[in-house]
Amino acid sequence: MSQDLHIALTFDDNFWAPAYATMRSVCLFTHRHGDLVFHLLHRTLSDEHVADLRQIETEFGARLVFYDLDQSPLFSDIAARMPVNKRLTNIVYARLVIDRLLPADVARVLYLDCDMMVRAPIEELYDLDLQGFPIAAVRDVAGAIIVGGRDLRANRDIFDIADPYFNAGMLLIDVAGWRAADIIGKMEGYLKSGVMARIYYDQDLLNLVFKNNWLRLPFRWNLMDARAVHEALDPALLHYTGGSRPWHLVSNTAFRRTYRHVMTNELFYRFMRHRWKQFWRKQGRKLSGRN
Repeated sequence: MSQDLHIALTFDDNFWAPAYATMRSVCLFTHRHGDLVFHLLHRTLSDEHVADLRQIETEFGARLVFYDLDQSPLFSDIAARMPVNKRLTNIVYARLVIDRLLPADVARVLYLDCDMMVRAPIEELYDLDLQGFPIAAVRDVAGAIIVGGRDLRANRDIFDIADPYFNAGMLLIDVAGWRAADIIGKMEGYLKSGVMARIYYDQDLLNLVFKNNWLRLPFRWNLMDARAVHEALDPALLHYTGGSRPWHLVSNTAFRRTYRHVMTNELFYRFMRHRWKQFWRKQGRKLSGRN
């Protein structure tokens, strides 16, 4: 008898289309459509975008569970106190409370960023033996720069760049082990000590919490900054972390054509129009602020 495959994503209303593409890629590359349960940790979504996402259920028979984080006092409290910048919104912190948001009977969950595309049966990753570790992840190729800065001297009192550092865009999570790590308790301590103001979002926090206590997976399960040249490596999971994204009109990302058709042409171009509208609104606000 098959077991459910629990997959969690976090996103806001501006990123609904990539979230759809990530889910659809999972569905397209597995025969276990009916076992898929997508837990969508999101900011409030428009009815139109919810309808788009629901097409995953219609096409594949997978299940979608929606969690409106704007209605969660726990998330709102954490997000209000954590550092943010213009590139990443505080939605990234939803990962920290994933064990508190998902149903109590979920023992394992696979977290995926929404700038990913899957190209292999997701159960090959989901069913891996965690060997007693609370999480499994892939080493971040930019880890030394992230924690050490340009001259690799920063934050030496917090990190040692000789330690392996994982990318948090894909995490295979044993929920009991995640809960036992007391991530929120440690976060509170780092907030008081000033450490949180010095580190890179929740990814640094998770690397501190799970230091040398995570299962290292092959790069094929999180190929970062995926470029066209990487296609020959036949990666299982592409992570578009670089400045070029597959939904950009000019892009050198791996499997860009495949990604476009995974998102579907109709949604791809609608997402393009949405992004252009957002861009020009932002430019208008900037001009208004100068007057």
